[in-house]
Amino acid sequence: MDGLIASSPARAQTAFVTLVTNADYAMGATALLQSLVWTGTEADLVVMYTGGVASSDLEPLERLGARLIEVALLPTSDAFNERHARRNLHGAAPFTKGEKPSFHTPLDNFAKLRLWQMTDYTSVVFLDADTLVLRNIDTLFDYPQFCAAPNVYESLADFHRMNSGVFTARPSVATFDSMLTELDQPEVFWRRTDQTFLEHYFPDWHGLPVTYNMLQYVWFNMPQLWRWSSVKVLHYQYEKPWQDPHPKADQLAPLITLWRRYLDGKVVPDLDVLENP
Repeated sequence: MDGLIASSPARAQTAFVTLVTNADYAMGATALLQSLVWTGTEADLVVMYTGGVASSDLEPLERLGARLIEVALLPTSDAFNERHARRNLHGAAPFTKGEKPSFHTPLDNFAKLRLWQMTDYTSVVFLDADTLVLRNIDTLFDYPQFCAAPNVYESLADFHRMNSGVFTARPSVATFDSMLTELDQPEVFWRRTDQTFLEHYFPDWHGLPVTYNMLQYVWFNMPQLWRWSSVKVLHYQYEKPWQDPHPKADQLAPLITLWRRYLDGKVVPDLDVLENP
């Protein structure tokens, strides 16, 4: 299909899909894929990657069984691209709760919409490359489009917004084409890029429990919500666990240590011995 170049055919009817736009997110995706392998899923593991990712950074993902799909950036207008360039977007909509690392490229985020072109799958679950899947979540393939968890990490007021780090989708070329038409309108500005757009495109999105997208700031902002026994997907929003130095290393030390064990890939972590905050 236009904008997609797959390294191999699909092997299953369902797939977990992530997006890699540079070497840093390739490292994150390595830990994510290892976590999915350890859940025993039989779904395809798909890594969409943009032209800025070196083949050497993709090799660890191939060894974990990933189906690699090179994706072109969306054919958006120059004016749209300028509005959503990092300097302009972060200037107009600054992140005040945490820090986005220097390798964060917001315009690239829109490329995740290309998963709707993957019609060789009947159902997909998208996962940001800075997530870990701690327990099998294959049941999400039976969920309708569009399911996502609320963007909760500071207070109950966050429940009205969604987080696009984990969501369910049904690939459809018609849906993709409709999205492109809706996306690039004159003077439109998607404050949080794909997240704001998807919340607009699916205004009646179905809410997943926060345990399917547990944002790391819950650890110190809302510890009463955190129970390791129920966390299914851990999402390292804002600062990434591989950053060194890490701006919040003291506050997030247990989560950083856990991520490193998945990246190492030698021994499955025993989640039952982890202490709640």
